[in-house]
Amino acid sequence: MTVDVARVIVQTRKLVEIESPSDDKAAVDRCNDTLLELAAALQPQIKRHRQKQHGDLLELRFGAKRKGRRPVVLLGHLDTVWPIGTLKTMPWRQTATHLYGPGVLDMKLGVAMALEALRSAPLQRELVLLLVSDEEIGSPISRPITEKIAQTAEAVFVLEPAQAPNWAYKTQRKGIGNYRIAVTGVSAHAGVDPEKGHSATLELSRQLLKIAEFNDVKRGVTLNAGVISGGTKSNVIAAEAWAEIDLRIPTVRDGERIDRKLRALKAVDKACTLSVTGGINRPPMERSAGTVRLYRQAKKLAAGLGFSLDEAATGGGSDGNFTAPFAPTLDGMGAVGIGAHAVHEQIEIAHIALRTELLAQMVASC
Repeated sequence: MTVDVARVIVQTRKLVEIESPSDDKAAVDRCNDTLLELAAALQPQIKRHRQKQHGDLLELRFGAKRKGRRPVVLLGHLDTVWPIGTLKTMPWRQTATHLYGPGVLDMKLGVAMALEALRSAPLQRELVLLLVSDEEIGSPISRPITEKIAQTAEAVFVLEPAQAPNWAYKTQRKGIGNYRIAVTGVSAHAGVDPEKGHSATLELSRQLLKIAEFNDVKRGVTLNAGVISGGTKSNVIAAEAWAEIDLRIPTVRDGERIDRKLRALKAVDKACTLSVTGGINRPPMERSAGTVRLYRQAKKLAAGLGFSLDEAATGGGSDGNFTAPFAPTLDGMGAVGIGAHAVHEQIEIAHIALRTELLAQMVASC
């Protein structure tokens, strides 16, 4: 196929210049409307999953259903982390080599690449372009829809950015858990009668040292107490203390094992009470045989296009974490660039043509 890079850039700019923060339904829906205008020439079958609090979800179907052939899913999102007004200080900008702007990398260029790939890719089966509106806040609304569609899919291609520094496709993502460890102690005057007190902050400290022992960096299991709070004043033995724990796990079994350990924690000071809430909110995208098969096909096609394609694992999550338990999933098939969620967010124009061509060939080869 011949990739019209100028058209991809024009469409990307239209999407970027419609700010679409996850928490602004009207803004995301404006971006949805523009996407539908851009896709109209491709004549998809459109299902708009209407939402009350978040932006709507778009399910666009291309090609004919074929008996015995499951669809391929292109998965992306139109919401961004950037609040309304960001364009005033971080405007769309194009140089000879780069594109800049809020959401250009994560992941509006990837969406425009998908539209361009669909213009000429011969479809061997039905294709679903699923664009959600809440990925940047954990996909609380879209997850059931994404999982339902994945259960019927032959493969899922995720339009998130390629992995730096080699611009690799992602064959593995860690699962993510969020936990809250809360301790209730007994307050007392720290100077007058400290023996009557039972410090929640001291007990929480003991628990955090125990939790630190659960880390297994070589295996890829990490726990981080990123937020800690407790007590009221320095001369009061603290009655309350809590910590928020981020958990990253490479496999489902690791998640189950660490979850059991966290829920089995017991207070050392029996006068204190301990509670553990939360859990795994994104399962790991494991490097399955199906995913490896997709990557090897992509690597072969990339070689035919004249470049080498690496694979990578990452500790960050995407909606590919939700599809991987149901269908072979290959991630990182979108833009090449750096600075996601940062003021220097940018993509490299030189990669648009080849990466779009590779995406089109992967769609056509399935």
